[in-house]
This record gives sequence, C-alpha cells and structure tokens, in this order.
Amino acid sequence: MRERVGVASWVRATGDSAAMYFGEYETDSRRITAMSPAVPYNGDVMFDPRFRRTWTALSVALLLTVLLLQLAFSVRRNSITWDEDDHIYAGYMSWKHADFGLNPEHPPLVKLVAAIPLLNLPLKVPVLQDRNFKHEAFLSGKDFLFKNDADTMLFRARMAASFLTLLLALLVFLAAQEMFGTGAGFIALSLLIFDPNLLAHGAVVGTDVGLACFMFASVYAFYRYAKAPSTWRLLVVGLAAGLALASKHTGILVFPMLFLLAICEVLRSGRTAETPTQLSAGKRARQLAIALVVISAMALIILWAAYGFRYQARAEGRQLNPPLAEFVQGLSRPRDVRLLQTVARFHLLPESYIYGLADVRIMADFYSSFLLGKVYPHGVWFYFPVAFSIKSSLSFLILLLVAIWAIATRRLTARREILFLTIPPVFHLIIAMTSGMNIGVRHILPMYLFFSVLIGGAAWKLTQHNRRWAYAIVALLIFQAISTSRTYPAYLAYANELWGGPSQVHRLLSDSNADWGQQLKSVKRYLDQRGIKDCWFIYFAEGVVDTNYYGIPCKPLPTADSLWVREPANAPPVIEGTVLISAGDLSGFEFGAGPLNPYEQFKSLRPTAVIDYGVFVYDGRFEIPLAASISHSQKAQWLLEDHRLTEALAEAQQAVALAPNAVKPNALVGDVLSAMQRPDEARASYRKALTLAKTIEPAFQIGWVKGLEEKLAAAANAGQPSASQ
Repeated sequence: MRERVGVASWVRATGDSAAMYFGEYETDSRRITAMSPAVPYNGDVMFDPRFRRTWTALSVALLLTVLLLQLAFSVRRNSITWDEDDHIYAGYMSWKHADFGLNPEHPPLVKLVAAIPLLNLPLKVPVLQDRNFKHEAFLSGKDFLFKNDADTMLFRARMAASFLTLLLALLVFLAAQEMFGTGAGFIALSLLIFDPNLLAHGAVVGTDVGLACFMFASVYAFYRYAKAPSTWRLLVVGLAAGLALASKHTGILVFPMLFLLAICEVLRSGRTAETPTQLSAGKRARQLAIALVVISAMALIILWAAYGFRYQARAEGRQLNPPLAEFVQGLSRPRDVRLLQTVARFHLLPESYIYGLADVRIMADFYSSFLLGKVYPHGVWFYFPVAFSIKSSLSFLILLLVAIWAIATRRLTARREILFLTIPPVFHLIIAMTSGMNIGVRHILPMYLFFSVLIGGAAWKLTQHNRRWAYAIVALLIFQAISTSRTYPAYLAYANELWGGPSQVHRLLSDSNADWGQQLKSVKRYLDQRGIKDCWFIYFAEGVVDTNYYGIPCKPLPTADSLWVREPANAPPVIEGTVLISAGDLSGFEFGAGPLNPYEQFKSLRPTAVIDYGVFVYDGRFEIPLAASISHSQKAQWLLEDHRLTEALAEAQQAVALAPNAVKPNALVGDVLSAMQRPDEARASYRKALTLAKTIEPAFQIGWVKGLEEKLAAAANAGQPSASQ
C-alpha cells in the first residue's frame, strides 16, 4: 500500500520527529513517502525537503572525506605489509599478460583494481622463472616493487583499493537510511568511519575489504528486491554477488546467506496476508527460487568475466607450478579432491579459481593459531569470538549489546531488517569458527558492516523514544573516535581498553591482528634518532619485503617465512647489541610453542622500547643456539641437494651440537648419512629425531612422524644384507 502524507501529519501520528529530515519511511506492511509538495514548512528553509537532502548529501560527503583522510595518512606512515607486493604484482601481470596463475589463492578483482594506477608507469618487470607459484609471486612481487619506486607504487595501489572502502561506507549509510531512517544512517556511518578494523585494512591491498563490500552489497540488494521485486533490482543482486565471488573465495558464502534469507521471506509470507507483492507463500517461494537461480547464473558469468572468460590460469603457454591435478592431491579430504577434480574436468569454474579453493583448504589444515598468549597447532573454534571481543572498540561492543537489548525488549521491531542484518553475519561467524584459519579478525570483517547498520537502527529508535539516549550514543561515538585515533598509524595493532589497549595486543593475538610487517618507516626513524647502525632484526615479513629499501641497517635473523623463501640464514649462537623483533615472531606461532621457538626467551624480557606496538627493541647479550642451529641446518640441506656430502654432514652435525633436541638437524644427519650409504648410523639419527618429534611438543611436530618412520624403515632395509650375500 502506498500513500502520500504530510510530514506534520506523520509526526503527529507516530511521534517520529525524524520526519522533518527524511524523505522516506518504511514499515513491514506499507511504504510511506513524504513528498515535497505535501511538506508544510511555512517558508522555513530548514523544513524544506530539498534543503534536507542537500544537507544530508554534504554531511555524508564530509564523513567519507574524514574516512579517506585517515586512510591516506596511514598509507603514508606505514610500510608495505606481508601480502601486498604479491597482490600488486599479480594484479599488474593480470592486466598486462592475462596471467592469473601468480596469485591463484585469491580471485583477481581487488588486485585488478589496485593495479590500475600502475599501468601507465614505466616499470621494470622481473623475468618469470617458473618457480612454485607462491615463490614466483612473492619473490617476483618483491623485485617488482623494490626495484622500482616502491613508495609511489604502493601509495597509488593502496588509494585505488581505498575506493572499495569508501563504497562500503556509503552502502552502509544507504542501507541504514533505507531500513531505519537518515538518523540511523548517520549513526552507522559515524561508527564505521572510526572503526579500527576498517581503518587497519581499508587502505591495504588485500581482499578482505573488497569481500566485505560486495557481500554486504549482495545482501542489501537482495533486501531491496525482497521488498519490491523488479528485474532491475534482481540484476543488481546478481552483479553484487558476482563481484563478491571475484573478490575472495569466501564470497561463495553469499549464496547460502541469500538462501537462508529467502526461506525467511517465504515463512514471513505464510504468516501474514500483507506482503510486499501480495503473494501466497507458495508463489513467493517460486519467485525467490527463480531469483536465486538468476542471481547464481549472473554471479557465475561475472566471475568468468573477471578471468577473461578463459579456463586456463596462465597465458602465453605457461603452466601452473605445480599443475592443478597434482596440487589438489595435497587436500586432506578425499571428497574435496574428487569434487575439485570433477569441477576441473568439466571446466565449471576457471582453473585459477579452482586452484585457489584447493589452496585455501590446504592452508587451513596446517595453520597454527595464537590466542591469549598460547600457541595452538591448529585452529580453535573460539578464536573469532575472542578476537572479535579484543579487536572491536568498546563503543561498538556496548552499542551492539544495546541493539540486542532493543530487539529482545521489542523496542526495535523491524523483523525483516533484523533478519537481514543478523543472519548473514552470524552465519559467516559460524563458518569462520570451523574454518581452521585463525590469522586475523579481518576474516570476519563483513560482520562489522551488518552490525553497524543494526546498531544505527536500534540507536536511532531509542533516541526517538527518549532524547537522553542521544547523549549516550554521541558520547560513545566520540569515545570510539578518540580510542581509534590514539592508535594511529598502527591501526592493525588495535585492542580495546578492556583488554589493555594496543600495547597488550601482542600478548593476545598475532599475525594481521597485531603485526603484518607495517612498521619499517617507524623503525627507520627510531634507529636514526639514536644513531644505531649495528643491530639485529627478527622481522615478520623478512624474505618477502626488502628492508634495505627502507634504509634498515640491521642484520636479519632467520624466521619461518625467510626460511620458506630460502633466504640465507646467518645466525651466530650469541648476539650482542640492539635486537629488534616483530610481534609476530615474538609470539612464536609460526615456529611452534616453547622450545620450538628460537626466540622464546624474549617473551620474558622487558624491551627497551616498543615501535608502533609491533616491533620490540632489546639491548644486551643474547644466546640464540636454536636460531644458529637453523642456519647450519639450512646450509646442510643446500649442500645435500648439491651432493656435497662431507660438507653437508659437518654442517648438520654442527646444527645438532647447537640444538641436540631439535628434530630437523637430527633428521638431516640421517639424510646425509643415508646418501653416504651409511644406513646403520642414519638409522640412529632417524630414531632420535622420531623420538624427539613424539615427545617435545608433539602436536606441533606430528608432520615429521610419518616421514621419519618411512626413512627409518628404508634405512633398516638398506642395512640388511642382500640374498646374494
């Protein structure tokens, strides 16, 4: 039912003083529009709807400008983070060479957007070496940025990615305005533009904000279609869903979200005779089922478009390394292998996308977690709820509780809106809790968008009932702005005051929750101010970021990631002077718990200084025998690969002498002795390594067991005399 009413009449009938500001009202049963000819503003320009619309647009533009400025200033202050050179390089190569095989673990949309400002630059592009796809992308990406003007390239790419953050914020305002009114839109937008997690990732070349933007856009567009079905609105849903798919693999969650919401719409149709389309539950179900099919088909077309409508991941005759058929065999679940093999056989999805799905599942199987000071060998179900409580501002958490209370007490009764704003984030959280990949609250970033709109609606409704609520809400919004701004530029390290603030986040969380390698510019300033030229650096992004570009004079010490990219490790057993260590490495979550972490001792030491909440400075003399052992093990491995067996044995034995209870060097001694045809001695080394793997933090070393048992059996067989003897 549609009717025109005067604003004054609406205010008298509902007590909604917001009618002076809004041009549109929404309820479950009818759409009520205040048209400007019916507005009795008596010549007072303040009550003119055209003035209000202009004021609203200017206010939104101002808030978006505040968000943009925060992002731009943080871009200037922070150095490149762990994945950005990989993403930027992959996006550039996708534009220039239609190569989607350099970073297949993520769909291409955000990377393509970020690379657009680089296309007209005269850049030196590294020669492809056909290495393993991750090494090729990260190491070539490192050369691509740091052998050009990395600062200029990074600023351009980050600001291009920031466009998605601005779009996201605008969508949140529009959704809140349409669902609850303009006042709700401003509350939601004000909350979001000072959200520490959005500021942390809003100007990073990554996939999380892109996913959040288009996942929210898909649900919001479906909400508008459910209210007033039309072909145009249906096409918008399909477009948004396709862009979500092309942003990140978890974009696939859009489809079960829309399915659940469609079920809710059908159930609502069955309970009320007055629906937006006046359809019975059965007809409504058929209508929405057809809509979901159309949305899925459109989304699939858009996904293929993002890959240039080509199945092969790579052009110019290049192949993925390793090939897809071989790579999917690394999946731990046979049903996943069969599923992806079938999808690949019939070319149902682009090869690069299938490859990325496999990579996500493989990575989730072995990722360790760090939570509340403890390292876990795998994901834990409670990680994201706890991380959400740490990384969300107190204002956000309080207002979310207020919104829940408002719903429970029926102060907020917009049933459809509540369902559309709660089912998607709760579903997303449940999936994240079972994913096994616990490396950042950024993986549940879409939750903040849905909850911001819900908070805006509840808060605005409460202010209409009692004006005193407005003072409390404004105070909470101001508190959040202050709390977040105090963390600048280290938004990534934000933790709320209940958990001790950003200075304590390294004790609670790790990886992109605290340290993504973004502090190099601040480290440079710290060293220059103190004239420090001789130092050691245990840096989280070592190997994939060139610290020399930022003028860091420190000698690198081995990390799990620098070893992964085969960067030479040169760690003496004792170091002296200034030692800097990233929060990610301080936690030890990549090496493992306790004795597996070569830098465990630093956890109990008081740092001289802390840089941007993420780099800890120590001065003194420190023994690091396990790190030195790792260096010798690396050299032994390379010498063994070159068949320089005598030298390899000496290095491996030195590694054992430095860390006799480490599995790796003992296993290496066995490998070298086996290669030297000394199976009995090799068997003793394998046996010791196997015992260590089963007794010292066995949950973190279980990956060693099967291989060592096989080597032990092979050495035993090699040591037995043949039948001819």
